Amino acid sequence: MTVVTRFAPSPTGYLHIGGARTALYSWLFARQQQGKFVLRIEDTDRERSTEESVQAIFEGMAWLGLQHDEGPYFQTQRFDRYKEVIQQLFDEGKAYYCYCSKEELDVLREQQRANKEKPRYDGRCRERSEPEPGIEPVIRFRNPQQGEVSWSDAIRGDITISNSELDDLIIARGDGTPTYNLTVVVDDIDMGMTHVVRGDDHINNTPRQINIYHALGATPPVFAHVPMILGEDGARLSKRHGAVGVMQYRDDGFLPEAVLNYLVRLGWSHGDQEVFSLDEMIALFRLENVNRAPSTFNTEKLLWLNQQYIKSVPMPRLLAALQWHLDKLGIDTQQGPALENVLAELRERANTLVVLAESCRMFYQDFDEFNPAAAKKHLKLAAEQPLRQVAAKLAAIDDWQPAALQQAVHDTAESLELGMGKVGMPLRVAVSGSGQSPSIDITLALLGKERTLARIEQALDFIKARAEAAQ
Repeated sequence: MTVVTRFAPSPTGYLHIGGARTALYSWLFARQQQGKFVLRIEDTDRERSTEESVQAIFEGMAWLGLQHDEGPYFQTQRFDRYKEVIQQLFDEGKAYYCYCSKEELDVLREQQRANKEKPRYDGRCRERSEPEPGIEPVIRFRNPQQGEVSWSDAIRGDITISNSELDDLIIARGDGTPTYNLTVVVDDIDMGMTHVVRGDDHINNTPRQINIYHALGATPPVFAHVPMILGEDGARLSKRHGAVGVMQYRDDGFLPEAVLNYLVRLGWSHGDQEVFSLDEMIALFRLENVNRAPSTFNTEKLLWLNQQYIKSVPMPRLLAALQWHLDKLGIDTQQGPALENVLAELRERANTLVVLAESCRMFYQDFDEFNPAAAKKHLKLAAEQPLRQVAAKLAAIDDWQPAALQQAVHDTAESLELGMGKVGMPLRVAVSGSGQSPSIDITLALLGKERTLARIEQALDFIKARAEAAQ
C-alpha cells in the first residue's frame, strides 16, 4: 500500500502557523513512508474564499519547501462529482430531502436549549415524502440511529462516539452546493487517501465522515488529530500571540529551516534533541509520538532556533536568504567588501535576517547621524585627540590588514597613556555610527582605508560642532 496524505486548507485567509504545522506533519509522514503528499484547496465556501488567499497558501508552502506530489486540486472544479455521489446516496435511501425552514429549526433549537438538551436536528423529515411549497429543500445524510462509531486515532488512541449523539447532517444546501463533510469524504476516497492528519477541531466531524465512508462502501483512512497551539498565556493562539501568516515570518527575518524545525518540535520530540535537519525530521518523526496535549507557542524559542540556523547554514544558503532583506532595505552590497566576509563576522550575533541585514548596512552605506546614546558617551571632546592621532597612524598604513590596524590603535593608546577603550570605543562609534560592530581591527579592515578615514573626519566634525554649541 502506498501511503497518501494531504493538506487541504480553505482559502479564506493566510496560511497560519497551525496550518503549516499540520502540513509539515502530513508531508513528513508521506516522505518517511515514501508515499505521496497531495495539496487540495477546499474552496466551496464561495463567499469567503479568495484568489489572494489561494496564492498566500501556495507562497507559504513554497517558502517552507513543502512540495506536493499531486495537485493542487480545487473542490470547486469537482462539483459534478459531488452531485453524482449525493444522488447515489439519495437513490440508495441514505439521504433525504429536508423541507424545514430556518424559522422552524430556530424554534426547535430554542426548545432544546430550554429543555437543557444538546441543540441538534431531530430527524423530523426522515420519513417525509411530500414537498413543502416555497421551500428549496436541503439534502440530509441519513445517519445511523443505533450503534456507535469507533476509530483508532494515530495520535489520540481509541475514540468511540455513539450514533445517538449525531444528527442527520446536511450534505447539500438548498441551491445544490455540497457541504464540507460530504466533499472531504468524496475527495479523500477519490484521491486514495490512506492517512488524514488534521487539527483536533475536526474530531467532531470524524464520526460523521466515517459513517459517510461506510455508506459509500469505502474504508476510512487512518485519522491523526493534532492538538491545538496555545499562546504563552494559555489561550488559543491568535494574532496577538504571533499567529500571523507564514510569510510574515519570512518578512521578520526567519529562515524557513528554522520555522520548520520549530514547528516539528511544537508537539513532537526525539529525546532532548532541539535542532533537526530536514533529513533527520523525515527519518525520526512519528505520528504516534505527537503529544496529545496542546502545545505552547514560544517566540523566544523560535528566535533562538533561528539564530542557530543563521550561524550554521552554508554560506551560499545564507547569502541567498539574506539578499531579499538587503534588497528590501535598499542596501547595495556591490560597492564595498565581499558580503560573505562581512557575514562571517556578523552571523554569530544575529537572531533574525532583518537584524543581520541591518548590521551589514554600515559596511555599504554612509550615515549622517550617530546613535545619540553612543555619541553622548564616546564622542566627547576628550575623544578628539585619540581620534586625530589614530587617524594619522591609520593613514600611514599601506597594507590594510587587521594586524596592522590593531597595532595602530594599540600604539595610539600607549602613546597617549590611555586604556584601549578610550581609543577603541570612540573609534568604533566614529566608523560604525553606533557602539556595535565586530572587533575594531576586523571592522576597519572590512570598511577599507578611504571609508574609515572619512568617517573619523566626520566624527571629529561632530565633536567640534557639539563643543561649539555648548559654548
